[in-house]
Amino acid sequence: MTADTGSTRPWDIVLFGASGFVGKLIAKTLADVAPTGLRWAIAGRSPAKLRELHGAIEPRLGEPAIGVIEADVDRPASISAMAAATRVLLTTVGPYVRWGEPVASACVEAGTHYLDLTGEPAYVAGLVARLHERAQRRGVALVPCCGFDSIPTDMGVFYTVGLLPQGVPIEVRGYMQGNGSASGGTLASALGIVGDRTPNVGRTIAPSTSEDGRSIGPVRQGPHRSRALGCWALPLPTIDPSIALRSAGMLGRYGPDFRYGHYIAQRWLPMAVATAVGGGLLIGAAKLPPVARLLTRLRPPGTGPSAERRAESWFRFRFVGEGGGRRVITEIRGGDPGYDETSKMVAESAILLAQGGEREGGVLTPASALGQALVDRLGEVGLGLRQIEG
Repeated sequence: MTADTGSTRPWDIVLFGASGFVGKLIAKTLADVAPTGLRWAIAGRSPAKLRELHGAIEPRLGEPAIGVIEADVDRPASISAMAAATRVLLTTVGPYVRWGEPVASACVEAGTHYLDLTGEPAYVAGLVARLHERAQRRGVALVPCCGFDSIPTDMGVFYTVGLLPQGVPIEVRGYMQGNGSASGGTLASALGIVGDRTPNVGRTIAPSTSEDGRSIGPVRQGPHRSRALGCWALPLPTIDPSIALRSAGMLGRYGPDFRYGHYIAQRWLPMAVATAVGGGLLIGAAKLPPVARLLTRLRPPGTGPSAERRAESWFRFRFVGEGGGRRVITEIRGGDPGYDETSKMVAESAILLAQGGEREGGVLTPASALGQALVDRLGEVGLGLRQIEG
């Protein structure tokens, strides 16, 4: 069995978890950017909330009208039916380590491509370990991390590598700056990441040697000053570098030996020190159950930052790439990273996946699944990658 890329199913895209905080934003984005003729539906466990959302966005659309599907991860039959009704299923229902794999597994069984917004390393490692080979055999693309985790990093590295000579060792370093607030769902996922102690997660996602024998791994450098960018840098322990390295393992363009380093950037050394100390204290405190429960009460699932707060948020990634005696510096920047821009990133990814024909199956990355087409689409929605030096 292979993924159903024809038009025999009623929907091209189903958005599962549409009535949640980020789900509503994605639904409104899809209503704005979906091409004419795209058939899509919203799905979730609360019919009342789905009807309310449908009423808010339906008048903005022409034909075909969007659908409404009731589905709940606690009712496996409803998940299977939902997956079988669409070519692409986009889920926002997290924490994914708890609720993601049943949805992904149903997609593999139904021959349906899958996307999500996870930033949970243990979850992605589980997908690789348990579903990658089965998805490969069935031609199903499972594409996690299609939001701020990890599209700016993954596509930024992809773009930077494309500007460097081919067939040579390549090293790229990514430096992130920005601010933003978390929703209740993001907070719940983050607390799960903090408490996870699964060993060798990064190597499960991105082995040190690709299938064709190329060497892949991290840049092993701690806090440092980047002369190229004029900033202080601290290692940023997110899932992003693992996703970028997984792309390198899947795409030969990254060269025979590829290294990537991932950092948070601060202009001044005292700020860098304060960031390191404050981050360490917060992570340590969040591991205590009473603190975790307090944080959850302060920002429960389904809530998130206001439109005014999001309007003040921003991000910028700069990438320094070197290979074959050449150095380039590239950049991607945008507004609110976790919600407004994430909605654009994942909506465009889902549309591209729905529009494509036969695809390689397995647990893929945004770069390995969508490549230059996604770079182009990001540019059209205000998230363009550009070369600023070299």
